[in-house]
Amino acid sequence: MATTSLPEAAPPAPPPEPAAPGRVALRASLAASGACVLLILAIVLGSRGLRDFDSALVPYAVATVFLTFGVVHRYTVWISAPAAARLFRQGWRAALSWHNLRRLPTALPRLAVTYLGVQKFLGARSHARWAAHQLLFWGCLLAAAITFPLTWGWFTFTAVGPDGPGYRMRLWGIEVFGFTYDSALGWALYHGLDLAAVMVIGGSGYFLWRRMRDRQAVTGQRFGYDLVPLLALITVSVTGLLLTFSEIALQGGGYQFLSVLHMASVVLTLVYLPFGKFFHIVQRPAAVGMQLFKLVSRTDGEILHCRNCGRPIDTAAYIANLRGTMRDLHLDFDSWAETCPRCKRVLRGGAYLSQVKRGFR
Repeated sequence: MATTSLPEAAPPAPPPEPAAPGRVALRASLAASGACVLLILAIVLGSRGLRDFDSALVPYAVATVFLTFGVVHRYTVWISAPAAARLFRQGWRAALSWHNLRRLPTALPRLAVTYLGVQKFLGARSHARWAAHQLLFWGCLLAAAITFPLTWGWFTFTAVGPDGPGYRMRLWGIEVFGFTYDSALGWALYHGLDLAAVMVIGGSGYFLWRRMRDRQAVTGQRFGYDLVPLLALITVSVTGLLLTFSEIALQGGGYQFLSVLHMASVVLTLVYLPFGKFFHIVQRPAAVGMQLFKLVSRTDGEILHCRNCGRPIDTAAYIANLRGTMRDLHLDFDSWAETCPRCKRVLRGGAYLSQVKRGFR
C-alpha cells in the first residue's frame, strides 16, 4: 500500500542583508540634496521671488540649507539601519492604520502631546530635569518659529506710514494683521526672541550645572557631545540678548560687533546640530509611532511571560518585533527575548561563575 508523506515545512527565510554602506551614503546624499533644493525653492517662492528676502540674512539662510542637508542625510542613514528601519515601519503602520484610528481615535494626538510636548517620561525621573527640558524645548521651538520664517523672507513687517507707529505683518506677501509697536502684541513680537533666549539660558544653564556637579552625569559625559551643544545654545542666547541691551541701553553701541558675533554663533550652531546630541530632536517623533504600536498591541494583544520565571514581559507583537530586529542584525540568540531582564541577569551571573571565574581557581 502506497503511503504519502507530508511535505516538510519550509525553513524560515534568512534575514535580509543590510544595505552596503556606499549605497546607503549615496541614497542619503540624494535625499539630502533633494531636500535642499526644495528648501531653496520654498525660500524663493515664499519671499515672492526674493523681493521680501533680506540680503543681510544670507548667512542664516545658507546655514539653514546646510542644516537641512545634515539632518536629512543623517536621518536617512539612521532609518537605513535594521533596528531603526523596523521601528520606523512599525510606527508608520500603526499611525496610518484605519483599524487603530477607529478603535483609539485619540491615541496618536494624546501620545504626541504627552511624549513630544509635555514629555511626561522626563517628569518620572526628576521634576527639575523635566522643568529645565521644557524651558529648553519650548525656547528653541519659539526661536526657530520666529527666526526661520524671517530668515527665509516669509514674514515681513512694514510700517503703515512715516508718521504712525503702526506696522503690518505679511506672510508670503499676504497681510495677516496690523499692530502698533507700543501694544502688548507689538511688544511680544518684538521681544519674542528675547523671551526664547531667557528660556534657553535657564534650561541650558541647569543642564550645564548638573553636568558639572552630578557624579553620574560627569562620569559618562563627553565634551564635544554633551557640553558643546549647551555652550553653543548659551552663546547664541546671550549674544542675542546683548543685541537688545545694546539697542535699548547703549543707543546701539557695539551693535555691529555683537551682530557679527551672534551671527557666527548661530551659523556654527545650526551647522553643528545634525552631528551632535540635539539630533535626538529629529529622532524623537519616530518614537511616538513606536509608542502607539506598543499601546495598540497592549490593548488587544497577548501578553508573553518569561519562560523561566513566568513573569509578564510584554506583548507578543512587541516581542516578535524585537526578535525580528535581532535576526536582522544576525544575532543568534533572539529566543532570549522571551526571558525577563531579571532572569537574564541571573543566568548571565551563573554562566560567569561556572565558565569564567572557574578558570581562575
